[in-house]
Amino acid sequence: MSAAALGLPCWRARPLELRIDVQQSPEALDIELDTLYRRLNSPGDALHGLPATESGAPGLVFRCREADGEFYVFVEDVIERRLAGYTVFNRLVELNRRAEKHVRAPHSKYAPAYQRRGIATAVYESALQSGLCLISGARQSAAAHALWHALAQRHELGYVDIGDKSLRYLGRRVNGAILDALHIRMVLLGRGWTVESLCGGAA
Repeated sequence: MSAAALGLPCWRARPLELRIDVQQSPEALDIELDTLYRRLNSPGDALHGLPATESGAPGLVFRCREADGEFYVFVEDVIERRLAGYTVFNRLVELNRRAEKHVRAPHSKYAPAYQRRGIATAVYESALQSGLCLISGARQSAAAHALWHALAQRHELGYVDIGDKSLRYLGRRVNGAILDALHIRMVLLGRGWTVESLCGGAA
């Protein structure tokens, strides 16, 4: 679906690039993942006893949790007995409550040893196949940016304006001045969604 077909402006194509964030240091990430792993294995903690599901990768399992409308996927290496990383699908406070049923903003943190192994791709793919639409955060790491465009080979990717508590589709490409605004985000459409149905359902 093009922007012109929706009666919206279409800008000259340029390389798709949103605001790139600074990545967390490996040391700080290790501390965070170690803390979460201890919580997953501490009786009485809210994270203890989460059911494990197969990830499709040898030695790795997913442990999922929902809290306050946000979804967490912890990826545990049961062989090395450590947390490989996690993805949280955040609610978007910038949108109204109607959108909460349909869209989430995913954020991932994975230890360097587990990066570039397709783990985050599998987690995002599962969410998209379940019918969830994904909207990027205000900033992305370079790795996250690459992941989104890899997923765009199988799921429609476009740009939306999330200002005024609603979604407005801007097309598959926008110009540099538009990209600089924090309320301009990328969207990946989940299974069963079209641009019209998403923007209408989240309005």
